[in-house]
Amino acid sequence: MGLAKKVIEGDIRAAARLIRNIDDEAPDAIEELKKIYPKTGNAHIIGITGSPGVGKSTLVDKLIKGFRADFKTVGVVALDPTSPFTGGAILGDRIRMQDHSLDKGVFIRSLATRGCLGGLSYSTNGVIKVMDAMGKDIIIVETVGVGQSEVEIVNSCHTSIVVLAPGLGDDVQMIKAGILEIGDIFVINKSDKDGAEKVENDLRVMLDMNSKSEDEWKPPIYKTVATMDKGVKNLIEGIYEHKKWLVSSKEMEAQIKENLKLEFLKILQTKLMAAIMKKVSEKGLIEKIVDDLYNKSKDPYSMAEEVIKKF
Repeated sequence: MGLAKKVIEGDIRAAARLIRNIDDEAPDAIEELKKIYPKTGNAHIIGITGSPGVGKSTLVDKLIKGFRADFKTVGVVALDPTSPFTGGAILGDRIRMQDHSLDKGVFIRSLATRGCLGGLSYSTNGVIKVMDAMGKDIIIVETVGVGQSEVEIVNSCHTSIVVLAPGLGDDVQMIKAGILEIGDIFVINKSDKDGAEKVENDLRVMLDMNSKSEDEWKPPIYKTVATMDKGVKNLIEGIYEHKKWLVSSKEMEAQIKENLKLEFLKILQTKLMAAIMKKVSEKGLIEKIVDDLYNKSKDPYSMAEEVIKKF
């Protein structure tokens, strides 16, 4: 029996093996992804993003607990910093979520970013598809903390949650390009600490300036203390409300189509670039091109156009 069939039947070991193959870019992984693709599209995908130190992992741990109390099965893709020695994930997130390690309704996988910008790994979408095909009701994607460049998460999920915290410069962070735009829900974690009210007030001012029309979703703000499990239940209700709005407003369909378009174009771009680079390298043209550019006999724009026309 192939890995794809086992994954669709919910086999955890098969899913773990396929995810490893995807992350290692094994040639047969794509063939397995092709087979599971028709079984995807049922999970609600939630993105959790925010600066380092805001408590994303602890919040995710409590969200898992809350979703399991509602009898939802949960998959977690935790993006971790890359080990400089092995190139793999440091596994900090999975250690914080070890209370769920014996729960068969929870499947957690750590991925290394491997230098990929945007807070995600190149293999993130593939891993999401595996968990979706397994039958997980909820898939949580927690980005590595990289600040304002984490906006890529919006292209992989249905509900984007931006987590802030007092005392970490988030009053400045929230005005950076992209952060306000990607948030469907904002969470002020560690809200028992000094400065939480200021973060909330500043955030409300910024959201009011970024005014929405009557039929658009207006991002709510939730205050939590994840270490004490405070406010998490209200946050989960907010996530359910956002999903209801997505479905009732037909925004879910539009969002999914847009994400699929971006994913397809990214795959196409990667494959085309790899194919062209292979041909250019095989024929030894790259060295000649570099020499022409160095000698100023050709410019890089014209050379790029020539290569495209040739191949």
